[in-house]
Amino acid sequence: MTTPLQTGQCGLCAHFGEHSASEQLVQIRTSKQAPADLTDACGHPKLADVNLTVTAISGCDGFEPAAAA
Repeated sequence: MTTPLQTGQCGLCAHFGEHSASEQLVQIRTSKQAPADLTDACGHPKLADVNLTVTAISGCDGFEPAAAA
């Protein structure tokens, strides 16, 4: 089951999946839908020390829009 994503959520952030580019990530950003249980490491520089893993539907104040797919 997929969940719609909105601006501000990790699945649409430049830091989500930045260390593991994949076809799935392109599909998520194009369709703005992601599996609710999909996780990836957050690559935000301010969070690097904590090795944060987030879901595509998570969000934070450090959101930076991903480049268009």
